[in-house]
Amino acid sequence: MSISPARALKGSKRLARRGSARSKNARWAFLRGFIKHPVMVGSIIPSSRKLIDRMLAPVDWEKTRLFVEYGPGVGTFTRPILERMGPDATLITIDTNPEFTTYLREDIDDPRLVAVTGSAADVEKIIADRGFSHADYVLSGLPFSTLPPGVGDAIGAATSRVIRPGGAFLVYQFSPKVRDFIAPVFERLERGFEWVNVPPATLFWAYREPAAAE
Repeated sequence: MSISPARALKGSKRLARRGSARSKNARWAFLRGFIKHPVMVGSIIPSSRKLIDRMLAPVDWEKTRLFVEYGPGVGTFTRPILERMGPDATLITIDTNPEFTTYLREDIDDPRLVAVTGSAADVEKIIADRGFSHADYVLSGLPFSTLPPGVGDAIGAATSRVIRPGGAFLVYQFSPKVRDFIAPVFERLERGFEWVNVPPATLFWAYREPAAAE
């Protein structure tokens, strides 16, 4: 059965309205999360597409079976990760804010997504409870420099233990001080900077070297 141009146009406008509504809802949820938990949300503005593409560029998606994201918020990175992942891979998001967890569960209809309310410092238990022994990659936008004393160190150490040899911890920050938390527990650290973001961000790719892990 063919669809008339008028009906197609009407459907297109309806989808556009839905997309616009979702965008407004996402911005409101992000702002509300920032107001309620400013210490745990890195920025009042979601990351740019330029930052997302650059941050995820080194990931070997064909070898990725488990990807973990800390502080997903309203899914600014979550959706691009799912777009790149294979059909048999899993994405576990971990956020201390239950409102963000609920938002992701309701807004993203994808069986590969497992949205968890909890602390990134408990990542080992969180993935073990879901049948995984390690993660291939972990992404974080958590503001390490403003976390309570000891939390940043605990997250860095737990993340280094959970990532498989050859995997990496991907970190985007607005303060370079995050290096103090990840450099001691990872064998190789690469650094970049992205100006096309508000605010401009420092990027780190912290790798687990196979020989060191063994």
